[in-house]
Amino acid sequence: MRSDYLDNDPGSSSNNSRAAWASASNGSSSSNNRQTRIKPENGNNEDMYGSSSSEVHLRGGAPAPDYFGHSREEITRILIQALDDLGYDSAAQLIAQQSGLEVESPDVAAFRAAVLQGKWDTAEKVLWGGPQGQGQGLVLAPGADRNAMRFRLRQQKFLELLERGEKAKALGVLRVELTPLCVDQQHVLSSLSRYLMCQDGEDLRSKAGWDGAGGLSRRVLLSQLAECISPSVMLPEKRLAVLLDNVKAAQMEKCIYHTTDVSPSLYSDHMCERSQFPTEVMLELDRQQGEVWQVRFSPSGERLATCGSAKGVCIWDTRTFNLVRMLNGHDTEVSNIAWSPDDSMLVSCSMDGYAKVWNAQTGELEKQLDKFQEPVSSCVWLPDGSGFITGSLDKPKSLCEWDLEGNCVYTWTKRHRTEDLALSADGNWLVAMDDQCKLHIYNVPRREKEWEVNLRSRLTSVSVSKDSRYILVNTVDDEARLYDIEAREMVQKYKGHSGGKVIIRAGFGGASENFVISGSEDGHVYIWHKTTGTLVHKGEAHNPRVNSVSWNPRDSGMFATCGDEGRVKM
Repeated sequence: MRSDYLDNDPGSSSNNSRAAWASASNGSSSSNNRQTRIKPENGNNEDMYGSSSSEVHLRGGAPAPDYFGHSREEITRILIQALDDLGYDSAAQLIAQQSGLEVESPDVAAFRAAVLQGKWDTAEKVLWGGPQGQGQGLVLAPGADRNAMRFRLRQQKFLELLERGEKAKALGVLRVELTPLCVDQQHVLSSLSRYLMCQDGEDLRSKAGWDGAGGLSRRVLLSQLAECISPSVMLPEKRLAVLLDNVKAAQMEKCIYHTTDVSPSLYSDHMCERSQFPTEVMLELDRQQGEVWQVRFSPSGERLATCGSAKGVCIWDTRTFNLVRMLNGHDTEVSNIAWSPDDSMLVSCSMDGYAKVWNAQTGELEKQLDKFQEPVSSCVWLPDGSGFITGSLDKPKSLCEWDLEGNCVYTWTKRHRTEDLALSADGNWLVAMDDQCKLHIYNVPRREKEWEVNLRSRLTSVSVSKDSRYILVNTVDDEARLYDIEAREMVQKYKGHSGGKVIIRAGFGGASENFVISGSEDGHVYIWHKTTGTLVHKGEAHNPRVNSVSWNPRDSGMFATCGDEGRVKM
């Protein structure tokens, strides 16, 4: 279900929900989801071997108070869960019996079963500790809000009633159960009330971005709610796998020359050799006429598009490096280009005031947008490919969203000129760079400006990382800056390259986007480690300057550069 109408729920958890565990039956786990909850059956807590379950004996019977500085209880519970996930039922049960520990409490098991079976009243009773809340209820994680959890339960109840066609009951839930929880969030109620107008269940599921009671919605809900429950009574799902992922990510992040997409082994510490890092020019592409200002790989990495002063766009096959298409149709220079998510289309932005949509496979012109009064500077596609957003120096049409038919469906602002654009991969953040030293960050689902940054220096390019966490901006004062979107603060600077009065572009690249790469006025390409800011590589590239750079999104060992001498180097 879309998260836009849940963003302001008090104490709500992250909307990036992991898939929830499989359904339980009558409060116990099913064969598809073995969650071990075993305690010794005898009253004196002795296991099948007669030893006390409160002590784990290792190598000769000495009790282990911890495991090399880690909590014995935490390690044991995580191991039980991991063995259960791997299908080693007997081993998981044996460790549970010997340790006397459980992965989750009986109350949590009852809550799980109630959610997955759609018994919403029961789920609320367990959450609050009884009909009147007389019990303690579930133990929640710090900062979690019981009312926010109750809202999610009732929202699911409301949607399922609508799906079954019981609109009268759904309306009652909205008025009596949901409204008191949304006193200060009328936009949430307004969003939910619109679903009452849906014609049937299929229409509801489509408009709500929700797959219904028969889909994964209950499991997703349980996963969201699980993040609010204390891990002391309910381990986060797949906890060992998450911890191992974090270990690998930390090692890759620390690897200064990390260039492989292969997941590191757990058997040894990870480190890439410098010899594996791409530093040599493989070949040059010289069919582009005039200066080359922009170079962009397609999302698949199989195509490369270039543009510049030659009034056209060149498309290259990155497997053969043959020129496969020439897109001609502009009267003046082409300053920017943007690939659609599926590689099928490309938008060209020109100094002649036109933005054109091309079929990248055939080279045919699909659409030409109405003329702008000033140059079209930039373009980004919506993640689902349903449209795109253009940036322009034409203030009344500075930031416009278009559908595939060439209709302007929304104007974001008329208050600033736009020189460059970036859109986060999750579709939540639109970043516009103006001509007055400022970044403007817009919340896409809400269609409103969220915040802005005044860098007090002229900006030359902007991009957003694939994980939608960071904004990278290049400036004329010889530095690039990295901003954390959530924290709204600068977290790193990259220095060494030189700016100038022309557009010099920078971007992310490499395996896991561990690097920041930038062109430079001095004719060199610069690469820094994203996290540490360490200069990893400086290499001669073009004369007199490197205008733009692009790292292949599918091949971490390949990047492209372009310059004023009309060459593209791989």
